[in-house]
Amino acid sequence: MIQLLDLIEATQGRLFDDAPAARTFTGFCFDSRRARPGELFVALKTERGDGHDFVADALRRGALGALVEDGRFARPEAPADGGASPVVIAVPDTYEALTAYARYIVRRRNLPVIGITGSVGKSSTRAAVAAVLGRRFRVFQNPANFNGRLGVPIALGALEPEHEIIVLEMGADRLGEIRELCEIAAPQVGIVTNVSEAHLAYFGSLDAIAREKRALVEGLPADGLAILNREDPRVWAMRDFTRASVLPISPASCPGVQPHLQPLSCAIAQAVGRHYGVPEHEATEALARLPALPGRMSVLRGVNDAILVDDAFSASPASMRAAVAWATGDQPERVGCDRRGRRFLILGDMDQLGDQSARLHREIGALIARHADGRVTLITLGEQAYYIAEGAREAGMEAASVVVTYLARDAVAYVRDRARAGDLVLVKGDVSARMERVVAELLADRADVARLPRQEPGWEAVRVAQPARPTWLDVDLGAIAHNVRAVKSVIGESVGLMAVLKADGYGHGAVKVARTALNNGATWCGVASLNEAAALRSAGIEAPILILGFTPAWHAREALLRDATLTVYDLDVARAYGRAAQELNRTARVHIKVDTGMGRLGVLPEGAADFVRAVAALPGVCVEGIFTHFSCADCDPDYTRLQIARFRHVLEALGDDVPTLRYVHAANSAGALAYPEARFNLVRVGLAMYGLNPFAPAPLRPADLVLRPALAWKTTIAQVKRLPPGSPVSYGKRFICQRETTIAVIPVGYADGFRRAPHTFGEVLVRGRRAPIVGAVCMDQTMIDVSHIPGVRIGDEVVLIGRQGDQCITADDAAARLGTISYEVVSAILPRVPRVS
Repeated sequence: MIQLLDLIEATQGRLFDDAPAARTFTGFCFDSRRARPGELFVALKTERGDGHDFVADALRRGALGALVEDGRFARPEAPADGGASPVVIAVPDTYEALTAYARYIVRRRNLPVIGITGSVGKSSTRAAVAAVLGRRFRVFQNPANFNGRLGVPIALGALEPEHEIIVLEMGADRLGEIRELCEIAAPQVGIVTNVSEAHLAYFGSLDAIAREKRALVEGLPADGLAILNREDPRVWAMRDFTRASVLPISPASCPGVQPHLQPLSCAIAQAVGRHYGVPEHEATEALARLPALPGRMSVLRGVNDAILVDDAFSASPASMRAAVAWATGDQPERVGCDRRGRRFLILGDMDQLGDQSARLHREIGALIARHADGRVTLITLGEQAYYIAEGAREAGMEAASVVVTYLARDAVAYVRDRARAGDLVLVKGDVSARMERVVAELLADRADVARLPRQEPGWEAVRVAQPARPTWLDVDLGAIAHNVRAVKSVIGESVGLMAVLKADGYGHGAVKVARTALNNGATWCGVASLNEAAALRSAGIEAPILILGFTPAWHAREALLRDATLTVYDLDVARAYGRAAQELNRTARVHIKVDTGMGRLGVLPEGAADFVRAVAALPGVCVEGIFTHFSCADCDPDYTRLQIARFRHVLEALGDDVPTLRYVHAANSAGALAYPEARFNLVRVGLAMYGLNPFAPAPLRPADLVLRPALAWKTTIAQVKRLPPGSPVSYGKRFICQRETTIAVIPVGYADGFRRAPHTFGEVLVRGRRAPIVGAVCMDQTMIDVSHIPGVRIGDEVVLIGRQGDQCITADDAAARLGTISYEVVSAILPRVPRVS
């Protein structure tokens, strides 16, 4: 509870109203989406936005007032219904005001403070300590999400008069943060659980992490107590850096059988209990009754009566190793798993590991492989988690027991189809992986969703991981999955679907698109060249890959080593493929391409049957397929049917002369959807898979087909300035301001694929409105006129392709302005633009 007078005294804040309607608040909040009645909203300016823009929203949701910065917020209008005006307190800096209040209230209350830090196990230890002390004291403890420089002061806003002792979890993701927290809270007891690879991206090394954690015991008073994990050398070395008494702790046997009752946490809690006079039997009873925290090895009932263990709150290499060791040992039997039951490990990304990320993820995979037996199946979810799968395969785990996904739906579907009663399903990943979504879909009882982490309002809209650049592509793999299933529903189960992944999956990211397509009904991958096939094979994709373009003879050996299927239309090249295959003791699988009217690659129809027979007779060569390509299936039905007829004539002339020929395909996206007679037993889907319109005249599209665009191109405002009349903008002075003009600069240019000439994209979306491009597009930057859009500021999101509010710019819209087609627009977005999915 926050007393207004305490807040004013601590912060030297200024009230907007001399007679405030509210004098107490139930706590602080800083996210208007989570504002609850009775709270005080704190308007913070962060890297992602300015809280002053959301004061009104927080007040509408029941907040009684707001803490704002001088000059950033005007006096609120009196309520129309004549009710009391909200309380508004102005301070120079809201961050510093929070800190000042927290420091003030801790010292004013003069309560014992216990600080807990460490790389792993902070939350479990904090909960265990609070449970033990709760037998004799009224304990305040901060939620796990509120353990940093900002979170602790906000959490202390909920400190009540009846609280007798404070237990604070202290986290850090930047240098000096633990020291700052100690200056705020002044703990008398300091606990360090361990030092391991967490936040390596920020600290750089385990020694640097240890120095940061050490600040907790360095700041303890001489009559304080440092409780240190004796089994961790870096933690135990901290005993030489504190004035306080030192109590060494080693993991002890723990009451109960729940996996969340970690021995170290229990041992620490029992030691704290003894220090504060809690009898041993009461401490033991408290720990035995301690429920699992959301997302910390919480045992739930899963689909098909499997045992579902939710460890989705966070993940670091140390906690991942511990979870894997638990899941692959005999411990699951203590929570009801069958000794012979299957063990499904669904593992997501681990965050903030810097340049060590790939190595540390691979090590987790290798650990799983060492412990795996026929019962263990690894399912990875995410870009970094892929390296777990790679590490497991490299360490000898059977390929059939390693499943790679990039979409939560696919991981869920795999387990839902296979898990049975007595099986174990462990779900673990870091915050950005949002693995609680996987857990939610695997619950037997939807009421248990309330027991999962990150269920508070607003979390669905939170982007935890930020793009590597302020210009990026949002790739919706859910849309890819939807589109593949939509096309499959049209073509039928008897027809195979080849996912066309040319040009890095039309600019969407070939590897992730391939995995998603294959997990949702595709059976083949199609690429343009050997290097594209090699990239898929290097990513562990084992599905058949057809190189649709020209593969020169000098690439034959590498293509065969990569297990790629080759396109053939020249006999000499086919002979070279055969020779290479014989040299490698392999078989060159080929598809014959027939040019039925495209005028591009392919053997002409008149000699196609004889050509197929000749290739099939070559040693080392297996003619596996035959295909053609339509030139205008999107716009000319008559010509398309002529091409189909020519192709059928070739097939009839060939008859059954080539028994190895298994695959016949002709249809691209438009052909597959509009011409049932062209589907044969395989179709090649590109545009439709990406949610792009494959038809020029809309009437050819099946009426019930709904495709979802999978790509949005976004950037941010880098600067806003007002230019006087006569001011030139960009190179060549092609644009001159005719009036006072508000110009915004966006960090995207032609080096990103944002076209400069002869035409530009024309306009972008800012705050849900269209803003014209002005002046020449530069290599890295572009200027837009936002004079008609109020409130534009640095950091605002700008949409180049996609939707914002009720406005939308599609790839087709951009193509029309550029005088090209949507294929070129999306595939021309250059690699330096990060793809985020």
